[in-house]
Amino acid sequence: MSFFQRVKNILKKPEAPQPEKSILTVGPGDIIEVSLLTYQIVGRTRNQKRNAIMLTLQDGNTLRYLHIEEREKISYELYAPIDGRLDSPDEVPTTIDLDDIVYHMEEQFHGTVLTQGKTPFPSNGEQHVWTYQSDNRKLLRIEWQDGRFMLYEGEIIIPADVKVLRGV
Repeated sequence: MSFFQRVKNILKKPEAPQPEKSILTVGPGDIIEVSLLTYQIVGRTRNQKRNAIMLTLQDGNTLRYLHIEEREKISYELYAPIDGRLDSPDEVPTTIDLDDIVYHMEEQFHGTVLTQGKTPFPSNGEQHVWTYQSDNRKLLRIEWQDGRFMLYEGEIIIPADVKVLRGV
């Protein structure tokens, strides 16, 4: 190595360290822990208008969905898909009785979503969402996109129960 090459290497600025992955920047391939269970993130759906993401989590054959939304604080909701169907997005009820649990609509919204990896809706597009809560704090979420419904049942997760273990 020449003298000038050595001087150049000494004067060269060191590379900036990579920013650590936060829960709002994780994506497919990352590993997270939710309520002491380890999951690989296989998909991500982002609604930029609401500053919210829905992560598709996989542990073996089990799929779960972690909804994360940042408002005054970051909220976490863990969902499992459920079987069911609705006929039309225009006829989504405000109250749903499911397995002797009555869910009441809390919010209805729509927005453009961007997808990465394996998600329930494999393409970007306009998505309509209805969220419900029961008296015993169980959650129900209905999504409609491209003529297809997805239904999820879930619960609120406290922030201390969610950790990013490894980012790609």
